[in-house]
Order: sequence, then structure tokens, then C-alpha cells
Amino acid sequence: MDSQTDIRNNKYLNKFKVVSDFAPAGDQINAINQLAEGIEKGLKIQVLKGVTGSGKTFTMAKIIEKINKPVLVLSHNKTLAAQLYREFKDFFPENAVEYFVSYYDYYQPEAYVPSKDLYIEKDASINDEIERLRLSATSSLLERNDVIIVSTVSCIYGLGDPKSYKDMRYRFREEDKIDTLDMAKSLVQMQYERNDLTPVRGCFRIRGEIIDIFPSYIKNAYRIELDWEKIVKISEFNPISGEIIGDYEYITLYPAKHFVVPEEKLKSSLIKIKDELALRIEELNKEGKILEAQRIKTRTEYDIEMLEEMGYCNGIENYSRHISGRGEGERPFVLLDYFPENAIAFIDESHVTLSQVRGMYEGDRSRKLNLVNHGFRLPSALDNRPLFYNEFNSIINTFVFVSATPGKEEKERSKKIVEQIIRPTGLVDPEVIIKPTKGQIEDLFGEINMRIQNNERTLITTLTKKMAEDLTEYFSEAGLKVRYLHSEVETIERVEILKDLRLGISDVVVGINLLREGLDLPEVSLIAIMDADKIGFLRSATSLIQTIGRAARNVNGKVIMYADKITDAMKEAIDETERRREIQKKYNKEHGITPVTIRKSIQDILVRKIEDKKKATEFDVELIKSRYNIINKNEKKKLIKELEAVMLEHAKNLNFEEAAFIRDEIIQLKE
Repeated sequence: MDSQTDIRNNKYLNKFKVVSDFAPAGDQINAINQLAEGIEKGLKIQVLKGVTGSGKTFTMAKIIEKINKPVLVLSHNKTLAAQLYREFKDFFPENAVEYFVSYYDYYQPEAYVPSKDLYIEKDASINDEIERLRLSATSSLLERNDVIIVSTVSCIYGLGDPKSYKDMRYRFREEDKIDTLDMAKSLVQMQYERNDLTPVRGCFRIRGEIIDIFPSYIKNAYRIELDWEKIVKISEFNPISGEIIGDYEYITLYPAKHFVVPEEKLKSSLIKIKDELALRIEELNKEGKILEAQRIKTRTEYDIEMLEEMGYCNGIENYSRHISGRGEGERPFVLLDYFPENAIAFIDESHVTLSQVRGMYEGDRSRKLNLVNHGFRLPSALDNRPLFYNEFNSIINTFVFVSATPGKEEKERSKKIVEQIIRPTGLVDPEVIIKPTKGQIEDLFGEINMRIQNNERTLITTLTKKMAEDLTEYFSEAGLKVRYLHSEVETIERVEILKDLRLGISDVVVGINLLREGLDLPEVSLIAIMDADKIGFLRSATSLIQTIGRAARNVNGKVIMYADKITDAMKEAIDETERRREIQKKYNKEHGITPVTIRKSIQDILVRKIEDKKKATEFDVELIKSRYNIINKNEKKKLIKELEAVMLEHAKNLNFEEAAFIRDEIIQLKE
């Protein structure tokens, strides 16, 4: 049963409860106690410095259980956010774990390119399931305390006013009397559509004295049964099978969209939009921009008509300043505004995520300035923006930065840094060896062959794409099964390459920066870092430590740095690795632990089951393409339609890399 409904019957006590077969071990115990204590004492910023494989997610879960406050977990990309979402869902099956990311499978923002006089209309494919999850996140925050929202930087982008969203909710209670027409009008204002034929999310239907409502934020639907305008029964049912799930004394229905406006507030906001439009037309005419003045007049008046008639228009977020009653320059409402004041934010991989949060504003503003200057949008559209970095910091009162390599900012701002070095598995950080560059290729060839004999794998990091390709070609000619990996390799192919490495189809992968965060390859026992003594981002202490960590899941882990001198970054990375090694080895000795390589199942992400009317078949993209003759226009249309269905299925299942790959295939076919 959906947690939104269960909470209404008090089946949950609004307390976090971790469900796991494991208990905290090693440094996890101290980390949980220390960070929870810091939160309770009101420390604004703390750092969890946890090495790869030490169970940082489990530590976060136990802290959440201990402090029992609403939580935001911020990640720097959709794929890692989806992974965290699944893990927290497993840890907290009785609580509200929600997922808040961009709901676009494909998104082309509105833009204007002055040099080519090219206007690009906003084009997007909205993922229906992710939109439901976003709405579920906000409704959960307004209904209960035991909420964890796993989010990307989408949480700092404009969202509807939480006060309007909350004030416009509609409550149904047994024995209450309702006027059907007034209720229908209220639901329409909440952006629900009347649809008496097809049961879809965000709609309602009225059949005599039975009202069916299909909320935007849950999978089931509600049925309200009347007897002479009095509610006699409220039930939840499966909209597909019609099966009754449960009966309730009352339910609270939230709006179908985040951008909703009460009627009286909409009227006043329309006056402000019209006033700004008149002022903008006057400004453009004075500047001699007659075309731009006519353009902004036509576009804005059309949007105003839509808002007057429907209460909504495409691009309504561009008028959010007026609709929410904000002044010029005031920050927009965002997901963070839906959290209570006592909320906690865990910033995962903070050394990357914080930089991403900081960089969102400028790129967004430069695009919108072109639209404003050339009459496509009113100047108030500039206030529909991501948060400034200082605004982000001011909304949340308590942060825990989580990273194996926290950056300078985290260290300077933190009131407490808690280390989590000891792995419950007993695995020790890999040994680091420095070897000269002379004869490095021959030496590496021998090292790789030793790993092959032990059924283990090797990663090689280089500084340039060309070197990665040349080294791959050299080793391939020498008889090794080797692939290269860099930014020009398609997203899904990258995943395929790493899967093949784990399976032993390849023995070696040569890459650049893609071999640092986010890789979980327990079969890898050797990492070779070429040109380790070169100065730069790819050979900074942080990058080297992250790279070394890729071999920390194998009991035979070893790192070879090929260099002719020891740089400060190398020394810092080696010293830190050695310090961690000694701590883990001491712990293992004291507790009689024998490290064992992590065993993890290898999932084939290229093969999926797709249901059609006749049967379920296993396929990959090439297999689908082989069934069609793309020279024939009708055949190509059918192929694109099938690929679009597959893309949406992947996106619905949160398999974003697969969906992105198929989207790229579709774009190529259309071109």
C-alpha cells in the first residue's frame, strides 16, 4: 500500500527505522555517534571522510535513524542518485524515501542564437514516472516527518510556491457534504483535468454519485461515493484492475502540478504581467527594436490568455516571480522550501557536488539574457533561475559533506571532520609502487599478464585520449584483450566496456578521468597511472587518491605510478593511502579479520525484457535495428517508434544511461 495513504491511518509512527542484516562495525560506530552528536548540538557543517568501500551509505542511514529528522541527500548526477535512492529504499522500507531529479528524458531548453538569428523552441520529453516521484516528494514533505529525498541539483531550480501548493490541497472526509460542481472547479484549479473516459494520472471523472480521482503523485486512485451530496465511503483502488486496496475516513488530495495558483492570486499576478509587458514594449520601441517589441507582445498576450482561461500555460515557470508575488531579484521557491527548518542535508561526493551547485546559475542566465534581449521573454523570466550558492547554503541549517577526498572548502567550513577508514570487510587500501618511465610499457605488459593468470583485471590511466588509443592499439597487437574509454565513447558503450571487463571479455581498460568516481569493479587488482608526476587536475592529490581507491575492492589490489620524480600530489596521495593501510591492517589483526575480495553480481544492462501484445522478448538495440530496413521511410518510422518505447521504459526504470544511448540513436535516425 502507498505510504501516503498508510500514514493517514497511523500505521507508521513517523520515526525512521533501518532494516538491515548488518550492524555498524569498525569506524562506522564512531562516525554515526560523532556526527549525530554534532547535529544535535547544532553544528552547521560536518564532514564524513569515508574511504571507498567503508559503507558510507549505511552510516548515513544509521545517522538518519538516530536524529529522526527530514533529510535531503544531494548527488551530482542522476545515475548515482538512482543508486542511492535504491539503497535508502532498502534501508527504510517503512519510511518515505523519495526521488527528485529532472523529469526530462530529453530536454532542449528554449534558446536564441543571435549570430544565426535562430530561435530554438523548448522541446522536451517528460518522464511520467519521474514526474510522479517529484510530486510524491513534495506531498510527502507536507504530510510526514520521516522523509528522505534523494536529489540531484534539480533541487535548486525553481518550483511552485509551497504555500500555494499546500493551501490548495483538498480534503475529503466521510459524512462531509460537498457540492459536486464546486469540487470539480476546485480540482480544475489544482490542475486536474476532467476525463470521464480514460483513467490517467492528474485526472478525475464523475459518474453520478461516484467520483474517481487519479492523483499525480501515487500509482493508485481514490473513489468518493456520495449519497445526496454526503460522502458515505472513501476507498483506494487499482486503476487498472479495479481492485479495492483499502477504505479511509479521510484523504488529502494535493495539486496535480507544482505551479498552481489560487484564483485571486492569479488575477493579481496577471495584472503585474500586463504592467511589465507594457513597460517592456515601451522600452524596446524607444530602442528602435520594433520587431522585438511586436514579438514579446504577441507571445506574452497569448500566455496571458492561456492563464486566464486554463490557469496554466507552457513556460509558466517564466512568470513565477509575478505568480508567487516575489520582488525583482528575489530568489525562486525551490524544493528546499518544502523542507521544515530542522532538515538535514547530506552532500554525497561533496568535492564534485558543491562545485556543480556553484556553477548552475551563470550558464542558465546567459541563455535567458538572449531570450530577453531579443523579445522572446520578459525580463522577469531571469528570476526563474537556480539558486545562488550562498542562497543554497542559507536555506539548509545543517550539512554533512560526504567524500573520500573532501575539498578545501569542506575542510575550512567544517566544524567537525569524522573519518571512516576501517572497512567492515577488512579490505586494505592497495599498495602503491613508483616505477621509472624508462621501459614502462614492457614492465606494465608483464604486470598485466600476471593479473590475467590470476583471473584479475587491470585499469590504466593516461593523460590524453590519443595516448589511451595508442596504448590500446599497442597492447592489442601484443595479444591482450584491451579497450579504451574516454569522453568520445558513447555513454552506453562505456557501461558495456566496463561490464566486459568484469566478465573477463576484456582484461584491460585504458582511460583518462572516467576511471575515478562511481566505478565499482572488484575484479580490478592493478591500476597503472602513466605520467603520474605531471602537474594538473588529473594528477592532483584528490584525483590520485580517487584513482587508487578503484583497486580497494580486491584483496590483491596494487597501484603502480610510472614517474621519474615524486610530486607533492603523489607524496600526499601515497602518504594518505599508507596511513589508511596501517589503520586497517591494525584493526584486522586486533579482530582476527582475513580480508576477502568483494563478490558482486554482474548485471547485463544491455539486455531487457519488453512486453508486447504477443510475447516478451530479450533484445539489444542492434537486434531491434536489424529487424528494419532504414532506407524505407515507413520502416524507419516504425523503428523510431519502437526505440522510443524502449527508451521510455528504460527511463521509467531509472536506467538513464541506457535511455540516453537510445535517445542518441533516435536523433541520428531522424537526422
